[in-house]
Amino acid sequence: MIDSEINPITLEIWWSRLIAIADEAAATLLRTSFSTVIRESNDYVTVLMDAGGETIGECTLGIPAFAALVGRATRAMLDRFPAPTWREGDVVMTNDPWIGTGHLPDIVVVAPIFHHGVLVGFSGSAAHAPDIGGTFKEGPTELIEEGVLIPPVRLYRAGELNDDLVQLLLANIRLKDIVFGDIEAQVNANEVCRRRAVEFLEDTGEPDFKRLGRAVTGLAERAMRAAIAGLPDGVYRGAIEADGVGDQPTRIACAVTIAGDDITVDYGGSSPQVAYAINSTLNYTRAYTIYPLKCLLDPFTRRNEGSYRPIRVTAPAGTILNPTAPAPVMARHLTGHLLSCALFQALSPLMPERVVADSGGAPALRAHFSGRTADGGRFGQLLFASAGMGASAERDGLSTTAFPTNSGAGSVEAMETVSPLLFLRKAFRPDSGGAGRQRGGLGQDCEILNAAAAPIQMVLLGDRERHPALGIMGGGPGAPALAAHRDGRTVPMKSRSLIQPGESVTLSFPGGGGYGPPADRPVAAVETDLKRGVVTTDAVRRDYPTQALALGLK
Repeated sequence: MIDSEINPITLEIWWSRLIAIADEAAATLLRTSFSTVIRESNDYVTVLMDAGGETIGECTLGIPAFAALVGRATRAMLDRFPAPTWREGDVVMTNDPWIGTGHLPDIVVVAPIFHHGVLVGFSGSAAHAPDIGGTFKEGPTELIEEGVLIPPVRLYRAGELNDDLVQLLLANIRLKDIVFGDIEAQVNANEVCRRRAVEFLEDTGEPDFKRLGRAVTGLAERAMRAAIAGLPDGVYRGAIEADGVGDQPTRIACAVTIAGDDITVDYGGSSPQVAYAINSTLNYTRAYTIYPLKCLLDPFTRRNEGSYRPIRVTAPAGTILNPTAPAPVMARHLTGHLLSCALFQALSPLMPERVVADSGGAPALRAHFSGRTADGGRFGQLLFASAGMGASAERDGLSTTAFPTNSGAGSVEAMETVSPLLFLRKAFRPDSGGAGRQRGGLGQDCEILNAAAAPIQMVLLGDRERHPALGIMGGGPGAPALAAHRDGRTVPMKSRSLIQPGESVTLSFPGGGGYGPPADRPVAAVETDLKRGVVTTDAVRRDYPTQALALGLK
């Protein structure tokens, strides 16, 4: 039951205000950050937590799957620094992949919230740093090569900056000013969250967040449990393959057990961990299991810690979904983002009207460009560009839309301003959406020119080169990923290469899978796709032969 002492209307107003606090913190982070990764591509999250490190308010934008991870990281920090040892003005940070969000570039920053001298909660943020040191190379790697590992440490102690820690960190990274500027932006965001949380308690007369936290997490938990309870009990299985490393594909297998109002997802049968950066820590595996299920089962209730309680996630130790340290994890999204595909394939017989086909952006293709600017300075830019989403029973897949992450593509003009990259073309990729009654979403083609006088390094972290996004319920696969120089030389999706001055490379992002048999697609829909340039005549003849005859295509 809802806490009977809180009027339902009051509770709704208070809950909305908690989210507004997290959103104001997010706005502060966006406006004060230095890197395009945060301010353009939204690779961050901000949250308000209770004194136990459980989220009670999560920002609307940012990466929703990260919200639960900040709570987990905060609880790990409390194990290292028990509650009585925290002081006003403390700031603790970490990028430990097994504590935080799964790889070293993501830095979690947490600050305590005191009210009348009592610890009542925490403000937290996580954001992707544009550089964390280390290097990238093909072949076997280990965590130590991927950058600086920061265990939970105090960045500020009672308001005093730990300058020795800062100097140690900056000595091991390339983009010193940008990275430290982003960290300070996280500190500022947490401070805004802290101030607004204290103002909230003063305004409402609440001594802490215990009563309100119990109410809002209870509501979220009950909504999720009700959604689960409406499904028939049973075990539902799915499995998919990814490109993996070299000529060795990786396998993700899942068993989804529904029992009453609980769900357990077990990834037994998945591939062993590999000596390459595609391993996904159990924290990250949990996050990208829970978030797709939240979207599928209870998409409208506001998220908080209560949303996550009914879902249990397990994976055997030593597998790509629960690697043992110090496994390399830099490209963990190449495995973690695929979990939504395996889950939806498993649940498609149970709820065919609600699942979506595989998304081309699961996993997302990341391209990192680095080199020297005209004045001799360093630059490093990470391209976030979206692929096509899978189709559903009701509509075609969304084109160039990120899922299960929601990182934004950002402005190419912003990237051009701070680097010698020139985007010659950024356009929908025709014929990339999988055929079906509902067509998969389109990927895109990005042609990027090196306008510098020196070579630029390009690091690709991608997949879907040999294993495109699968269709569902009889739908066809989307187009695979491709990267190629202007002269036709292809670039592997997991590679490091050079773009010479005046040379361009085209990144072709994959399309989403189709839904339902292509023969069932209305002729009018195929005709509209042709007129819009979404599909070509040759593709219609190949994928929709009956419709092609009806349209007079020979």
